[in-house]
Amino acid sequence: MFENYEIIEHRKISDLNSEGYILRHKKTKANVTLLLNDDENKVFYIGFKTPPTDSTGVAHILEHSVLCGSKKFPVKDPFIELAKGSLNTFLNAMTYPDKTVYPVASCNDKDFHNLVDVYLDAVFNPNIYKEEKIFRQEGHHYELTSPEDELIINGVVYNEMKGVYSSPDDIVDREVLNSLYPDTTYGIESGGDPDVIPSLTYEDFLAFHGRYYHPSNSYIYLYGNLDAGEYLKFIDEEYLSKYDYLEVDSGIGVQKPFEKPLYIKKEYPVLSEEESEGTYLTYNISAGTSLDRKLYIALDVLDYVLLSSPGAVIKQALLDEKIGEDVYSNLETGIYQPFYEIVVKGSSPEKEQRFVEIIEDKLNEASENGLPKKALMAALNVFEFRYRESDFGSHPRGLILGLQALDSWLYDAEAPFMHIEANDTYKFLKDNIDTGYFEKLISEYFIENHHKSIVTVVPKENLTQEKDNALKAELKAYKDSLSPLEINKIIEDTAELKRYQSEESPEEDLKKIPMLSRADLKKEAYKCVNTPLMIDDTVFVHHDIFTNGIGYLRLFFSLDNISEEQWNYLSLLREVWGLVDTDKRSYNDLFNEINIATGGMSFEYRSYSDDKNYGSYKSFLYVKTKVLYENLDRALLLIKEILTGSKYDDHKRLKEILSSARAGMLSAMISAGHQVASARALSYKFKQYAADDIMAGLSHYRFLEEITENFDERKDEITKKLYEAARLVFRPENLTVDYTSEKKALSGFEDKIRALRSSLFTDEYERKAPEFNAVIKNEAFKTAGLVQYVSRAGSYIDKNLPYTGALRVLKVIMGYDYLWNNVRVLGGAYGCMSAFLRNGAAYFVSYRDPKLENTIKVFKDAVGYIKEIDLDERKLTQFIIGALSELDVPQTPQTKGAFSFNAYMMNINDEDFQRERDELLGANEEVIRGLSKYISAFLEDEALCVVGNADEIDKCKELFSSIEKLG
Repeated sequence: MFENYEIIEHRKISDLNSEGYILRHKKTKANVTLLLNDDENKVFYIGFKTPPTDSTGVAHILEHSVLCGSKKFPVKDPFIELAKGSLNTFLNAMTYPDKTVYPVASCNDKDFHNLVDVYLDAVFNPNIYKEEKIFRQEGHHYELTSPEDELIINGVVYNEMKGVYSSPDDIVDREVLNSLYPDTTYGIESGGDPDVIPSLTYEDFLAFHGRYYHPSNSYIYLYGNLDAGEYLKFIDEEYLSKYDYLEVDSGIGVQKPFEKPLYIKKEYPVLSEEESEGTYLTYNISAGTSLDRKLYIALDVLDYVLLSSPGAVIKQALLDEKIGEDVYSNLETGIYQPFYEIVVKGSSPEKEQRFVEIIEDKLNEASENGLPKKALMAALNVFEFRYRESDFGSHPRGLILGLQALDSWLYDAEAPFMHIEANDTYKFLKDNIDTGYFEKLISEYFIENHHKSIVTVVPKENLTQEKDNALKAELKAYKDSLSPLEINKIIEDTAELKRYQSEESPEEDLKKIPMLSRADLKKEAYKCVNTPLMIDDTVFVHHDIFTNGIGYLRLFFSLDNISEEQWNYLSLLREVWGLVDTDKRSYNDLFNEINIATGGMSFEYRSYSDDKNYGSYKSFLYVKTKVLYENLDRALLLIKEILTGSKYDDHKRLKEILSSARAGMLSAMISAGHQVASARALSYKFKQYAADDIMAGLSHYRFLEEITENFDERKDEITKKLYEAARLVFRPENLTVDYTSEKKALSGFEDKIRALRSSLFTDEYERKAPEFNAVIKNEAFKTAGLVQYVSRAGSYIDKNLPYTGALRVLKVIMGYDYLWNNVRVLGGAYGCMSAFLRNGAAYFVSYRDPKLENTIKVFKDAVGYIKEIDLDERKLTQFIIGALSELDVPQTPQTKGAFSFNAYMMNINDEDFQRERDELLGANEEVIRGLSKYISAFLEDEALCVVGNADEIDKCKELFSSIEKLG
């Protein structure tokens, strides 16, 4: 079955229960890896080494552009046609510093074949050579609509990277990578620097594709339950055989080690004058190569022991000396020369020297005196647990394995299995806990190694405005230098590009995109696996699912009888759980014990709406863990210890935790402004989301700001309130138990829960249901970023419009047709999303968006678009398939249990799911047009929230009732 391929290796990969093949295409020497097993969620990708030589973002722009039509599939956006009309379980493309990868996945054989065909034609035969407008749309172009207008630059990747360059954390990560490898491809920005992207020419763009997108430079991966011979024959006959071998110079290059550490200073933008305590200090080490099998995992273990676990030696030393608000680390093993970075945020430049001294002192101590064995054991246990479990949630297992394979395969064509076959490596590392092996690694790679950089990134007021003004001046000068004829040419090119973007592909081209028929679609909805039981007065929901010996346990504690005045401190409780000492052990020992006994433990918040009772909801704090059946007793004892024995009177530790939480939350909000905008807008209309906002949203961040800035004055109050909050929440009457396991694992389970119940707080308190206000308002939150995140939200159910499964079809039409074309393609935003939820909540939101008022208008005009939409049978079927693709994501044991429990909590049953699926499958043009009133209904609420560029918000200040800084 491999007649056109040379078999380099074939063997059983026992760790993955797969047959593994390493092949090489005889004619082109294309690299091929197969992992064949019984997984129905099949995965394919083709990747290329794409080392850029400048920061124009050429590799990134190509990644976008090759998916804009090809020889066999000449439609303008086959990627979106597939997203709308395929049962894919994954469909995307990714640009890395040295490679570009195009993965797809599907459980449907016919659909999977279609996806493989479209992607292969896209990368080898793209329309970029015939249509220059693709480059201008996805990369950059001048935009001018009249001679009097201001000349601007627009483009999808250009705007995406403006968003990336607005995030301080992203800026730091980029500068660290560039600093360590200045003479290699890693020393430049593969995604594209917005200041440099406009210098990329169309000719260089095409040349990059011609140089690297060749079978001889390719990495082809197939995974799952598929006919490998059939696919290999198809790939050869349709694509690879049409090429001859080409010697492609795509070597990554190796950075010569530094003779001494490199010190670098950089800047990042802030809105206004801020304290110097906004500085990032980073200590960065280049460590070996990614072809060192043992080091690949050992570095993760060292990170856990030295820095990432609570109380880890370096982390605690930095916090003790108040070097900064937050300390975190990052290990990057997905490049040829891996690196490890230690980052302190919320510091100041004058602390740099002491920062370095502390790190190096602690490294020397660890090397000479030894690492804590319990911490090493805990790290190895939790990493091995995750490896053996191989549960990646909604991401296909085969996709994650395939991407990890590239960590070695890209640099050694005969070693794709090096890091995904790791049982022997874990055994070696566990056997060497007591031999000094890890201490020697610290000495070799951290102490004696001089290939390091110390990068300090400081805040600069008005840096964004300076750059923006400089760009405007440059564009004005350029425009002033143009003749009227040249200006008219830009106006004509702008109009021509808009026409191109607005035109639909010809019907005959659209029909060339392969598509399933309705007969190929599964008619039955997923069924819940719920067995509701009672343990005394506690609701216990069990999910009898084969889990290979792992129990997935969640303990929910209701907040329904705790007044809203207490909620701010309930939100703090979530931040400190598991991170403070208990009456039995230190927080560091506790963390290690958790990771020895379980596969990890987390403490979270969740609210559930009752979807048959509009406006009704329940809120919970909960503990989540996964544990081998035989270790359940240990896990429950640890949970009891945390819930009832946590000590909240260590003020120094509390301040560390809360300052770190504040810093981390601000970074997350800046990077994910669309989530802030949509969640905040929903809180204006729904009490449930107003509660969520206090517990985990922007209001929670504001409370963190307040208490960290006034901690010393309020520390006794905080301690008292945390103890009160714990006694109010962790009570037997508040407990609901969720457990996913095989039925046989229930032996003795009820007694274990009774023992936990008996240890919870039972003293009397005044029960009072919380009452949250949801008030319609329009808010804007300024950042130093260059882009916007714009959201409109509201309710449709309170206008007497019931939830219907057809709304899932509307979501696909919005996300991949109307909003995509008007906000992304025409507007230049990187993304756009919508939601129509069962509880009546709905929203539109844009992502990394250069526009503001225009996007609001696009949202408003959606009503008319849907009211007049023209859908033939093919288009309608396509949208229905796209909706099913989002609905039918394959479920792991953990996600199946969570899905079932969520349905139970939201008062949804199998009949509801089936009815909604029937409504989805039965949607017709009349039904879809009728959904325009749902859009009109939620937009009527006038709930608007924007996160983004200060100047753009100020230009539109009349839209908002309130404008303030985000952080």
